[in-house]
Amino acid sequence: MKHPRPNILVYFSDQQRYDTLGCNGQTLAVTPTLDALARTGINFKHAYTNQPVCGPARAMLQTGLVPTRTGCFRNGIALPQGISTLARRLRAARYDVAYVGKWHLATTRGQTDYETKPIPPELRGGYDGWWVASDILEFTSHGVGGHLFDADGQKRPFTGYRTDAVTDHALAFLDTRSADDENPFFLFLSHIEPHHQNDRNRFEGPDGSRERFKGFTAPSELVPGVGDWEEQLPDYLGCCRALDDNLARVIAKLKQQGLFDDTVIIFTSDHGCHFKSHMDELAPGGSDDYKRTCYENTIHIPMVIAGPGFSGGREVNRIVELLDLPRTIAHLAGASSDGMQGRNLLDLLAGVPWREEAYVQISESFVGRALRTTRYTYCVWAPEKSPSRDMFAEVYTERFLFDNETDPDQKHNRIADPALAGLRRQLASRLQARAQEAGEPGFSIRPA
Repeated sequence: MKHPRPNILVYFSDQQRYDTLGCNGQTLAVTPTLDALARTGINFKHAYTNQPVCGPARAMLQTGLVPTRTGCFRNGIALPQGISTLARRLRAARYDVAYVGKWHLATTRGQTDYETKPIPPELRGGYDGWWVASDILEFTSHGVGGHLFDADGQKRPFTGYRTDAVTDHALAFLDTRSADDENPFFLFLSHIEPHHQNDRNRFEGPDGSRERFKGFTAPSELVPGVGDWEEQLPDYLGCCRALDDNLARVIAKLKQQGLFDDTVIIFTSDHGCHFKSHMDELAPGGSDDYKRTCYENTIHIPMVIAGPGFSGGREVNRIVELLDLPRTIAHLAGASSDGMQGRNLLDLLAGVPWREEAYVQISESFVGRALRTTRYTYCVWAPEKSPSRDMFAEVYTERFLFDNETDPDQKHNRIADPALAGLRRQLASRLQARAQEAGEPGFSIRPA
């Protein structure tokens, strides 16, 4: 390794379920590249997002702060200018930074609109180097055809499949790199697949996806006739296979440039997908389609990391959070992690004592908070609060309690079970403590 610190590549998908990976139980050939990467790296089998909405999850990844700390608690709120981000921290540590794909952190609805326009440099979160991106990529493109914008604000049109085109821009960046470069690089490659195409209300896999993946085994929690999974899942899996095929292209380019052995590859997603199976659980004024809940199929995400420090083909079954990645990246880079709220995953691998729970903030569908422990999912909500306007509530009401050991499909809500009153009090206390730790105002919880 020429540099004492590794190159770092984040390969990020959008709305990808944990169980789409073969190493996590998928029986079809959807992720052979990721499965091979997991056999040499680390598969974090119990990784959870802290906010199952696109923009807030991205704000959290770029800053290491929960969404309510940045103010980006829902979509349509721009990342504050000048905030300490991964790009700025790693630049200070002498990394060359690059960003490709979906950004989703430049537009504030009703104030500034960059959803279909070039993003100005001051709204790029400190990525001052290679930049090819759209704020809302699904608004400037479809599964086939569209455009992004380069660092000069010029359109970069494409005619082929979107995942291939986005990856092309990342490969072009890697073509500028070699093992002899003075600084290591940090490349954030942010795909939109397998997210649905908004204006067409469907998933858009490559041609042939419906036939290729028609033999899927339905995830056990999905019920026939509820949601759109029966129609949409083959194309959804086709999107995931396209992501995997393009990861193979990236790995091949890293090897060609002599960079692979010195690069940490981080694969994960912002949240999962419930395929419109929980559309009857909104607060007044709330909205949802495929996420925005506390259910396992929404908050459980894939996370595979391989490269220096992450080797051995291990499966880690401890609970980790998406919020842990920014601090981990900063540590790998030798950059400052002061003020970040997550943990360093290398500490977990080294045997440092580890808290096993994920803290989840929920917005847009309802104002809610949830805790995922090794066994239970506990969720509270504030139905009188606006899901689009209110970040916090002074009072929440218990809403869900699932025993994931005896009820892995979360079919039986036990929030009103008198036999679990003591457990609910313990979980409520722990949830309040995590909220306080996250910097939220104090709140009370009403029993169900």
